[in-house]
Amino acid sequence: MSVDNNGDLSQFSMLDLFRMEADSQTQILTDGLLAMERLKDDASAVESMMRAAHSIKGAASIVGLEVVVQLAHGMEDAFIAAQNGKLALTANRVDVLLAGVDLILQLSRLQDAEVDGWLAANGEHIKRTMDSISTIAFLPEPIDFSPPPVVPAQAGTHSAPDNTQSMDSRLRGNDAPPAADDAHERRTVAPMKHAQNFDKLLSLASESRINAHQMHPFVQNLQRFKRNQSSLFSLIEQLHEAISNSTDASLKEKSLLALQKTHPLKQFVLEHIADIEAYERRLLAVSQGMVDEVLTLRMRPFRDGVQHFPRTVRDLSRSLGKDVQLHIIGEDTLVDRDILAKIESPINHMLRNAIDHGMDSAADRVAAGKPGAGTIVLEARHRAGMLSIEISDDGKGVDLEKIRARVIERKMAPAQMAAAMSPAELLEFLFLPAFSLKENITEISGRGVGLDIVHETIRSQNGTVRIESELGVGFRTYITLPLTQSIVRALVVDIKGEAYAVPIVQVERVLKVPQTAIHTLESKQFFDFGGEHLGLVSAAQVLELGDTSAEGSELPVMVIGAGARRYALVVDAILGEQSLAVQAIDPIFGKMRDISAAALLDNGDPVLILDVPDLLLSIDKLLHEGGLHQLAKSDAAERRKTKRILVVDDSLTVREMERKLLLSRGFLVDIAIDGIDGWNVVRSGEYDLVITDVDMPRMDGIELVTLIKKDLHLHKVPVMIVSYKDRPEDRARGLSAGADYYLTKGSFHDETLLDAVSDLIGDARR
Repeated sequence: MSVDNNGDLSQFSMLDLFRMEADSQTQILTDGLLAMERLKDDASAVESMMRAAHSIKGAASIVGLEVVVQLAHGMEDAFIAAQNGKLALTANRVDVLLAGVDLILQLSRLQDAEVDGWLAANGEHIKRTMDSISTIAFLPEPIDFSPPPVVPAQAGTHSAPDNTQSMDSRLRGNDAPPAADDAHERRTVAPMKHAQNFDKLLSLASESRINAHQMHPFVQNLQRFKRNQSSLFSLIEQLHEAISNSTDASLKEKSLLALQKTHPLKQFVLEHIADIEAYERRLLAVSQGMVDEVLTLRMRPFRDGVQHFPRTVRDLSRSLGKDVQLHIIGEDTLVDRDILAKIESPINHMLRNAIDHGMDSAADRVAAGKPGAGTIVLEARHRAGMLSIEISDDGKGVDLEKIRARVIERKMAPAQMAAAMSPAELLEFLFLPAFSLKENITEISGRGVGLDIVHETIRSQNGTVRIESELGVGFRTYITLPLTQSIVRALVVDIKGEAYAVPIVQVERVLKVPQTAIHTLESKQFFDFGGEHLGLVSAAQVLELGDTSAEGSELPVMVIGAGARRYALVVDAILGEQSLAVQAIDPIFGKMRDISAAALLDNGDPVLILDVPDLLLSIDKLLHEGGLHQLAKSDAAERRKTKRILVVDDSLTVREMERKLLLSRGFLVDIAIDGIDGWNVVRSGEYDLVITDVDMPRMDGIELVTLIKKDLHLHKVPVMIVSYKDRPEDRARGLSAGADYYLTKGSFHDETLLDAVSDLIGDARR
């Protein structure tokens, strides 16, 4: 549910308001109890918990939830006893009070019609919890409090989306705070209509920014005009000086008049250019401010996505007989709400890994010279325009030799290669699916899942994840993400004359590779990159746009991927970096291979944003098929210089006549016997022109033209229709389908066809 920005609560029922109250106050109770468990005598925490319990009691009384009133009253008594020094909030007593918090939270999420049924189904557990809370201040230290499972509400609860989150529920009973996805659903403040409004606002703000950028070339043209004008005025002055030496008074007068008229023109241009430049600066500042303000609407503090993790860490570590605490740094760091929702699960995996894999028991830690209580630090901050998240623990770390042995054991690398692997290379194996060092399989870990999910989730958000470990010291995870998915900082490149963008976070390096540094081995080309043989791949080939031209002594490349799947993607030119407002591609196109989204460049031109994970898969496929193009100039791999034409006609005579005519002019010519054959051939080769008949079996020429012009990779190929029939309707159909030329066979001679070809694609040589 959402609250209007103006604070108007009149639209909400009393039960809605109680839910809002319970959400905020139970979080205060949870935070306070965890603080008291650690600090023992935190007076401010006790005071805030007393106020929270009192507020819940009052709100529950108004909506008639007597069970919540009694629970909150019992908790209030316990906090008063703690404040007066009569009660120590030990871990077991905190368990009792947290169970009460969970019950309040679960009750607050029920719809009116669900309350009675839920209370009846969970009556025994509710009574036990209430009795434990009401007597907690007057009984000796209670035994371990482990409530039996609570029957979940029929419609007021949500099933956990994965076994990580459902495990969390089993550890505390089904009355636990909801899983990450459920928590995100409760915190979603904007319904669909608001999300659509945001997209429209961002689109309008982005267009405003683009329009502001388009002022720059206009100002540049004015500056050019000013320079030309200055040259003209200088010539007029020189002309006046020459005329001044003459004896023609009339000419002198006209010359002086012309000179005088230049002064106000010069001043006019100077003043107005200064005004326009100032206007451009203001327009850019305002338009960028609009974009920033719209994006701010999507931002949420980091705490909104991680506030339940201290409780998760506390409960999980206790269930495993360990003592672990979580410190969160940077709770006020702003994060895009969609990214915040997506990273909860990866962080959850990393925290569980740290507790289960990394942390020893208190006794083992003390024996190793460490404090009995383990510590995990979760930190978020903005760094270099990106969101940086670090998760570090002081556990036992990962044994790299154990990874090396497991790699050899599972035959993932030869022993000699594994022996030469660096620590960073060995740690990369932990991101592979089903790769685990855990010997015993438990519900918490050991199934070989976790880090691969973390890696895939972060990568899907245009982010990167890196891990470090020191045996006996601890484990650290570095996650880097864009601040928002709505605006992406991208590298813009030119591929075959078209602009494409790549999220800058997924580009490791941009450089120029000398042709002389390129080596070929088994038809694959590579160059030395910091001691590593880095493979060269043509971006144009991956995107099925043709060959990459290898003109010049250097190839511009961008390095993408990681580990064994790292490649140097060769492009035609690096155009620079831009901040792009991401626009989703219309669903009618489905998922486009190698493309993730679209945007508008600063000059207003559209640009496609490349999907780097997809690109890596496409590159793997090309490598597997052995179809990589040669990039470096050589006699064997020189770029094709002769234009190629496909002739599609079911008549052997016509095919041969057209083929010989075109060959005589120096073109390369392929033939196809009908429309279906032509469609298969044109997709498997690179053609500068298609010449097709109309009437053919299986698929006629009009259908072939239609398919070519609708194809993403072929639509720019010129198509000429050559037909014996000069019917207006055929001509109209052909041109409507997208044909570039319509020629009647009955009226043309040799030169007519060749002239038409020349009009469309020029000479045979490029």
